[in-house]
Amino acid sequence: MSHANAALTPRQRLRLARKIVDEEWTVAAAADYFRVSWPTADKWARRYLELGEAGMADRSSRSHSHPNKTPPHLVKKIVHLRIRKRLGPVQLAGRMGMPASTVHAVLTRCRLNRLSHVDVKTGEPARRYEHETPGGLIHVDVKKLGNIPDGGGWRYVGRAQGRRNRAATPDKDRNIYRNPLMRHAFVHTVIDDHSRVAYAEIHDDERAETAIGVLRRATSWFADRGVRLERVLSNNGSAYRSHAWKRACSDLGIAPKFTRPRRPQTNGKIERFHRTLADGWAYSKHYNSESARRAALPAWLHFYNHHRPHTAIGKLPPISRISNNLAGHYI
Repeated sequence: MSHANAALTPRQRLRLARKIVDEEWTVAAAADYFRVSWPTADKWARRYLELGEAGMADRSSRSHSHPNKTPPHLVKKIVHLRIRKRLGPVQLAGRMGMPASTVHAVLTRCRLNRLSHVDVKTGEPARRYEHETPGGLIHVDVKKLGNIPDGGGWRYVGRAQGRRNRAATPDKDRNIYRNPLMRHAFVHTVIDDHSRVAYAEIHDDERAETAIGVLRRATSWFADRGVRLERVLSNNGSAYRSHAWKRACSDLGIAPKFTRPRRPQTNGKIERFHRTLADGWAYSKHYNSESARRAALPAWLHFYNHHRPHTAIGKLPPISRISNNLAGHYI
């Protein structure tokens, strides 16, 4: 659409073109009469000859060719990784060797980008916090996952085959309906608030003594990397509210803290890590057995801590925020 101060509106262009083509005015005379340049008058006359009255409308300024446009095969690969791996633009850019802005533009064109950066429940902007030093606060929680039967679970092989795999998996208890009980895996996770370095163990329960054992080993693991733990933030689960948990924290010199009831956003860093854990490890590919999935966790944790760019800390791997990480020491 022409702007308000345009010398030639579509109607004026038509008048100018008709003066030159139909009434045989010279281009110079028509340009002088309509107060436009000679090339402009010639352009509208040629369009009128080629397209008639329809040629007087505005055309798109978009170029006919896009030599720098992302090639279709790269677009296809980005979309494939986005759907299968559910990775963000930064992680996709790292895998593809492309700028994150380019990847985000591709996701936007394909309507696969995520626009929301607010609290899902309240719609309010997320209130973020971060402790200044490693070990100033750690987050602890448990991720509960259904065990995988031998042959694979229903997410990849379908529900019918998944039921058959469950029935064929040996040494499982059965319920009153004689259906096999696969039970659950409980991933006990510990996240450092400042660096986002993660520690995790898989157990068959979420009892207090198990959580305490994880905390003790995590404390030693962080101490080996020069990090002294000062506070631990947990939800209000029975394991963390127990007297045994409080005594263990006291023995380790760690102050226990608890989230507000019915407010998991307070422990949001570990909640978000659990989503990354599920996407990157637990459901990232087809596992033939539960033991195969459990065996894959240490390698994924190493990738997360040492190689995966983290958007909340400047697209650096979490281990880079631990000050005593000597060059090549943990690679």
